[in-house]
Amino acid sequence: MKHKVTLTITSLLSILFFAFHWAHDIVRGRATGGVSCLVGVLILVIGLYGTLVLGEQRSAYVIMLLGSISGLGVLVIHMKGAGLVGGRIANSSGVFFWIWTLIALGVTSTFSIILSARGLCGLQRGQSP
Repeated sequence: MKHKVTLTITSLLSILFFAFHWAHDIVRGRATGGVSCLVGVLILVIGLYGTLVLGEQRSAYVIMLLGSISGLGVLVIHMKGAGLVGGRIANSSGVFFWIWTLIALGVTSTFSIILSARGLCGLQRGQSP
């Protein structure tokens, strides 16, 4: 599979897993809903635009790299303190899906970091990534 196709797939999966996880956080009261969600929607739109529209431009790789680092950051933030299933979410319904999307987000984001960094390095050397 081509490098760009793989990066596109992993970036889209990261966006999807982040949206599922974010929605679950809102439903559980861990994140606020309302007008403040528009910032998150804007971030997801920028991620989609960078992934689907910008092609193999440097800006696309930068957007996907920053989005992937943010996706991995979600996993790190949730692992601090009481851990993944500590606190008030520990014995509630739906916790399996919440954790599964968090782990899947961490995996696809890490893979996207590697692929987007590789793509940026290929652009700097003047190669097709």
